[in-house]
Order: sequence, then structure tokens, then C-alpha cells
Amino acid sequence: MQRFDGIKDVMKHIENEIIVCNIGFPSRELYEIRDRSRNFYMLGSMGLASSIGLGLAMSKIEEKVIVFDGDGSILMNLGSLVTVFNQNPNNFILIVFDNGCYGSTGNQCTYAQNVNLLELAKSIGFKNSYDYNEIDFKDILKNKQDSSIFIHYKILPGNADSPIIDLSPEEIKNRFKKSIE
Repeated sequence: MQRFDGIKDVMKHIENEIIVCNIGFPSRELYEIRDRSRNFYMLGSMGLASSIGLGLAMSKIEEKVIVFDGDGSILMNLGSLVTVFNQNPNNFILIVFDNGCYGSTGNQCTYAQNVNLLELAKSIGFKNSYDYNEIDFKDILKNKQDSSIFIHYKILPGNADSPIIDLSPEEIKNRFKKSIE
């Protein structure tokens, strides 16, 4: 399964949750699959999707915040995992689509091929750490969380031929802000 199909699989369960999506092709793919104002598409700032999602989770405590991140971005900013664990908002779900590559820059290999990201999250202290294929994501969404959740979603390398997002950064920001106010 490639990331496009993985995102599509997750999005079939999404109702009103806030989504923050990693830069480049993941955002383009999400935009093609299901554009909505409660999706925040990262157009830059590699490695910061989880940090932005954490800030939203801490400020919007009554809403679930889901971050779609990639293995390359997580490895670029491992401090974000430690920070999420220590802040531990009970409305935060981090899904890491792990294709072992920097998909948006030419599919160069990441170190995720040598590091088990699920075990890394567990070693940091995430008690709710799961392999996506071993859970019912719908149940996770509807159940009340007692802490942050880390979900590892192993996928194949490759990008869908998704169109460029035809919204300006300002339009993305403004419609997102309006939708969560």
C-alpha cells in the first residue's frame, strides 16, 4: 500500500477532527482525497507538523487533533516526539506514514529503514503506540483517550500523481482558522 491509499483509508473514518498534514506530496494527496477546511496543509516547515498539531491539541482540548507525518519529518525533529510525550494531551493522535523515503524530495532513503519508529515511540514512553494494521482506527477515534497516541503506518515508497494545491498559503491558513474558531 502506498501513502495515497493509506491516507484514503484513514480519511474514511474522519468526521470533524482537525488534521495537520506533513509537507509536499502528503498534503497534495490529502487535498485530492478529501479537501476540507479543517485540514491544515503544510507547504513548508519540514519536521514541524507534529509541533503544530501539538499546539492545536493543547489549545483545542475538546477536539481530536490528528497529525499525518512522515518518517523523514519525524526523524528530522525527534524532539517533537519527546515534547508530545511530555505534554501528553489526551486529544492528540500522531500517524506516521513510514515509506522509508523522503518522498517529496526524490525518494532518498531515510534512516527509518534502520530504526523501528514504533519501538522508538514506545521507548520514549508512549503507552498508546500502535501498528496501524493491528488496530481498529474507527474505535480509536470514537473512544475517549487517556493520553496521546502514536500510530505507525508502514507503506511503500512512491507518490501519487496528485495535483498541486490550488490554494495560497494565506487561503489555507484563513479558512483553517475560521473552521476551528
